[in-house]
Amino acid sequence: MNTTTLKTLLLCAGIACSQAALAAATLVRDVRVFDGEKVHERRSVLFENGKIADADFRGAAPAGSRIVEGAGRTLLPGLIDAHTHAFAFQELPVLFGVTTQIDMFTDIGMMKKAREEMAQGRRHDHADLFSAGTLVTAPHGHGTQFGVAIPTITGPEQAQAFVDERIAEGSDFIKIVMESGYGFPSLDLATAKAVIEAAHRRGKLAVVHIGTEKDARAVLEAGADGLVHLFPAASADAQGLARLAASRGAFVIPTFTVLESMAGWRGDDLLADPALAGLLGKDAQAPLKARYGNTSHPERLAAPKAVTAALVKAGVPVLAGTDAGNPGTQYGVSMHREMAALVEAGLTPAQALAAATSVPAKVFKLGGRGRIDKGYKADLLLVEGNPAADILATRRIVEVWKDGESANALRAGQRQQVAQAAREAARGRAASPLPADGRISRFSEKGLASPFGMGWGPSTDGFAGGKSTVALKTGAVLADGEVPLAIEAKVAPGLPFARAGVAFMPGARPMEPVNLSAANSVRFKVRGDGKTYQIMAMTDGVRIPAAKSFVAGPEWTEVSVPFSELKGFDPSAMTMLGFNAGPQPGDYRFEIADVRLLAQ
Repeated sequence: MNTTTLKTLLLCAGIACSQAALAAATLVRDVRVFDGEKVHERRSVLFENGKIADADFRGAAPAGSRIVEGAGRTLLPGLIDAHTHAFAFQELPVLFGVTTQIDMFTDIGMMKKAREEMAQGRRHDHADLFSAGTLVTAPHGHGTQFGVAIPTITGPEQAQAFVDERIAEGSDFIKIVMESGYGFPSLDLATAKAVIEAAHRRGKLAVVHIGTEKDARAVLEAGADGLVHLFPAASADAQGLARLAASRGAFVIPTFTVLESMAGWRGDDLLADPALAGLLGKDAQAPLKARYGNTSHPERLAAPKAVTAALVKAGVPVLAGTDAGNPGTQYGVSMHREMAALVEAGLTPAQALAAATSVPAKVFKLGGRGRIDKGYKADLLLVEGNPAADILATRRIVEVWKDGESANALRAGQRQQVAQAAREAARGRAASPLPADGRISRFSEKGLASPFGMGWGPSTDGFAGGKSTVALKTGAVLADGEVPLAIEAKVAPGLPFARAGVAFMPGARPMEPVNLSAANSVRFKVRGDGKTYQIMAMTDGVRIPAAKSFVAGPEWTEVSVPFSELKGFDPSAMTMLGFNAGPQPGDYRFEIADVRLLAQ
């Protein structure tokens, strides 16, 4: 049976099971309940027709109801991820107990489709979605780097019209970007303040993406309702920032999951848990394995931890949000890391659970969710153990309900599908053989040949709207018979990840993955202008390349890079190997020769 047939059968079975579950009431009996705010050690909860009928049911079970035993277990409201970018993997959140996503920037068409599905009561296998739609940013600012054209704003006089356009598109709230120090152009404070005021005139929350403590203070003083990130740093005036947020009635979403990615931290590996990993296919696991930072800098987490602890002490609402859609994160599953990180930062487990349920529902005025109470949505998560004492218990999922429908069939189907795909992959995509000498560069005056794949070609930041350029030219034959390739790059300003260089694509089509796990390192010769360059490797399904720096000195030097030093890179799904100048603007020149993939 192939994967497509299996998927169809499992989906049909899931629909049949869900329809049967919807027809009858469900009673979760004698269970510990965290109602979104506090723990009740023993209760029974009855729900039917997508709503909670009785949060403290007593007496005999209604005729025909399904009974779920709750002894030794805890029933929670469905989790609410307060910061996502919900443009992919729509099937994942519910599998991990996330029944609502608060999206901070996504495709308008996708946002409208999600709202239509919610209104019609369809797609119980997807989390509900509330979205900012298009974020508010400067030309070439953060949010414009993904190669998709979006409207931008240049001054305060445009604020009201810009906000009104977003509301007309369906934005539930307004997200503003004011981020200094990361290489992107940013809105100035006057423009950000004007947008905040414009949102408030229309009764909308105005939340802000910031990059530094200075940015955070500025937008809070300007009237922002909330910060959708904290900032990576070794230190900060945590008490002062907390006092300011409290005085302004603001809330904060720390997003530790993505901050840990930026810091290159890998201490809590969700994929080490078979129960979690078994629900994630290889393409879904890839973003979790990646990181923004290839070198670990745990000290950069000190400031956000201190600020979070101070916020809680000052009574500032803290929300759990993952920034899923970025390297180091994945929809649904990363909430279980985010809640643990909040506890590590100073919240009690019960406070972390509230940060993932009732608090975001209240702050974003979502209504009818985030609590276990009569009339609320029957979005529920049942786990083994007591997460109010041990936050890691949220990972021991027994069952998830979305609008009263059990996701058990979906979870079982996904687990079987992932296992089936892994078996088929093991049979069908063996490691590609390497050339006997490992050499993948066969440069000559006739061109840039390679033993397999599309081979070599120019690579720049043009896909993200960058203006960098590169020229490639082969040189004279070296003493060892190798022909070098000269790379003359002009890296333009405007992007934090600006680059230009040369790339090798091993697949027959652009960015097609190839299993090159027969190699465990890359070796090459280089010389140049004395500047620092980067070797980059990309894995299928991961947007951010793994990278390592090297220096191109005036004399030919041999450089060897073990794949283990390219953090997050999976050679069994390699899509590209690149040699690049950047990100600092300027003129660069270097040469490479004798590039080999080796098993050492």
